[in-house]
Amino acid sequence: MEWLNPLHSFGTGLLGETAWYVVWTLIKIVLIALPIILCVAYLTYWERKMIGFMHVRKGPNRVGYRGLLQPFADVFKLLTKEVITPSEANKVLYRLGPVVTLMPALAAWAVIPFGPEVVLADVNAGLLFIMAITSVGVYGIIIAGWASNSRYAFLGALRAAAQMLSYELAIGFVLVAVLLVSGTLNLSGIVDGQNVGWFAERGINFMSWNWLPLLPLFVIYVICIVAETARHPFDVVEGESEIVAGHMVEYSGMGFALFFLGEYANMILLSAMASIMFLGGWAAPIDIAPLTWIPGWLWLGLKTFCVVSMFIWFRATFPRYRYDQIMRLGWKVFIPLTGIWLVVLAIWMQTPWNIWQ
Repeated sequence: MEWLNPLHSFGTGLLGETAWYVVWTLIKIVLIALPIILCVAYLTYWERKMIGFMHVRKGPNRVGYRGLLQPFADVFKLLTKEVITPSEANKVLYRLGPVVTLMPALAAWAVIPFGPEVVLADVNAGLLFIMAITSVGVYGIIIAGWASNSRYAFLGALRAAAQMLSYELAIGFVLVAVLLVSGTLNLSGIVDGQNVGWFAERGINFMSWNWLPLLPLFVIYVICIVAETARHPFDVVEGESEIVAGHMVEYSGMGFALFFLGEYANMILLSAMASIMFLGGWAAPIDIAPLTWIPGWLWLGLKTFCVVSMFIWFRATFPRYRYDQIMRLGWKVFIPLTGIWLVVLAIWMQTPWNIWQ
């Protein structure tokens, strides 16, 4: 961006080209990571407020104005809690598990575009990077369950790993379908590809987005990311009536908090991916003056907020599935459906009615 050129010139003259590149990259990482961490904290607040509204109660309203300081009170509580490490646990892996769960959810934001050319790393294989980095999170859960040296934690880790891997396959097929119609792995290119065509030329951008022609895959993706993050009604990984807290049962204090943060960070990340792949990313829904004045990063944030609110809506609405029902839905319904839709999509693109030309 041209308005940053004076800043780059000043930094290069002060520190040298190599040192300034390192410093500038660290600044951009902080500018991305801090808002994401704040969003994760306040997502817990919004969840309790939204469910409170649905239950006709107030939700958090004591700490700060309308309870706005509640997330900070929760963090302070967890920081001051005693951290108890099981005597027979593998100490190194026990402490490593929560970190491995949280870090991929934050590292994936390196390739998320917040607007045209507003991205930390605009790599050509951005979609592949997302698929690779998010699949690492399951290792943290397996490590935590095994290192705790607890049968309940180990069983919870196995259930979590099986569930996550099952739904990752369906999500992978959905991402392949988006790649097929977009013709690129670059996330910015995927957004740009949704804002062209007959409707986009007439200012009706939202009719050109992938949600419409790929509606079945969009629905499957939303359900799969709920199951991937083990959220209700797919939260049998930590079903209190069955295996207490699953792989997290032996964790306390900040160890438990990191798992909690990892879950909410993944919710925001996968919701942002839904916005980018199906909902036009940073683009306004209609190309008219008041809407085009809103910055692109804010449009992306609003769309992400709407998708992530669906997680909370589902939690307040549906009963919990049995574990066998969850696995059957993944393997016998979603994976075959996405595979069949991929074939239909490939045939569709070879006909004269191809809308992605």
